[in-house]
Amino acid sequence: MATVVAPATLADPRASAVECAPLAEQDAPDSASAWYERSLWASHCYDYRARAVRIGSDGVRTLAMSHDIEDGVERERARFLDGPAVAFERQGRLARPGELAQGTTQTTLPGAIVEHLDTLYRLQLASADRIAGRPTVRLDIEPLDVQRYGHRLWLDAATALPLKKMLLDERGRVLETFQITQLHPPRLHRGAVELAPAASSPDVSWRPDWLPEGFVVQPATPHERPRPGASHRIYGDGLSTLSLFVEPLEDRDLLMPGVHRLGVSHAAVLHREMGGRPRQVVAMGELPPRVLRRVVESVVWDAGGDSTGAVSAQANAEAR
Repeated sequence: MATVVAPATLADPRASAVECAPLAEQDAPDSASAWYERSLWASHCYDYRARAVRIGSDGVRTLAMSHDIEDGVERERARFLDGPAVAFERQGRLARPGELAQGTTQTTLPGAIVEHLDTLYRLQLASADRIAGRPTVRLDIEPLDVQRYGHRLWLDAATALPLKKMLLDERGRVLETFQITQLHPPRLHRGAVELAPAASSPDVSWRPDWLPEGFVVQPATPHERPRPGASHRIYGDGLSTLSLFVEPLEDRDLLMPGVHRLGVSHAAVLHREMGGRPRQVVAMGELPPRVLRRVVESVVWDAGGDSTGAVSAQANAEAR
């Protein structure tokens, strides 16, 4: 059986926090799924500083990264060291246990993610390597259909932190490589990581009639106030995500209909009449362009209908 790295409290929906210290007492994982689950927990429970390089269609860029846990809240920072001065910061808490396949609650707990991925991807252990001077375990994550991309991960053998990632297209060609080049000794957080309050997805007046198999609506907190009439939802399968936007068609920020490349991601844009007025529909994500195009073409206005973002079983069955 796969090694379980999550503390027993994770099974209790009343828990308010998760202790990271038990990770140090776990035996080494003995399967690809267990290694991936351990890596998800490591990404939440270790404090670290790192330098990294990202290689994509827009060239090579270097980054400085950090991850800290303060008072139970994760803080993740990244900034590019060359090219345009761009920085990212994320602050948040772990989501509570839920059922990813049903799309009813937040579902970022590693056990739920891995269980869901087993129905969509094939996870396999591959040959070991050395990254940033540290021994690693390699995971190959192969999609079971042609609706999503594949992944290749190199995990630190000691902590399971991801040290290298590759994104692969349907033909196995490398779209993007992300690799840590210098990792200061990670430190396991000995306290708790707080669980976030229960959240729900925003109500919207539209829905996609088709999504890739296994994609469900995800709770999301907008960082900016949307323009009047604009709405946004995020869908994911536990590994890949797509963002769907619907807004009134206006001259400002107007995108040309079609498929546009945005680095390693793509955006499919469609202009159509919905709800009695012309609107712009945009699907963005690290997914095959034809998949994003099919998503935007399936969006229908449903002001008085289903606001959960669920897709009919028949629509998903047709996609198989």
